[in-house]
Amino acid sequence: MRKTNTQSISEVLKSYVKENNLDRKLNELDLIKSWEAVMGKTVTRYTRNLYIQNSTLIVETTSPIVRNELLMMKEEIRVRLNEVVGSEVVKTIIFR
Repeated sequence: MRKTNTQSISEVLKSYVKENNLDRKLNELDLIKSWEAVMGKTVTRYTRNLYIQNSTLIVETTSPIVRNELLMMKEEIRVRLNEVVGSEVVKTIIFR
């Protein structure tokens, strides 16, 4: 016999994430994980140590040539990454 106030596990997890304000952090992790899918393997090979601080994505590059190419595409990259996550997680990008 089921109780009338039962919830599925997904509903419980969604409410837990929302109550504890974890959705922003989970979106940030999803954005960082999607870097290779958005940018490709070649660019990923020359980037490392991606992290988000105060809505700014900081990307360390190992090649100055790749850094210049990424700087020229900065706004397009930001838009594409935010589209993958489904919300505006990153407002600016810094390449080092």
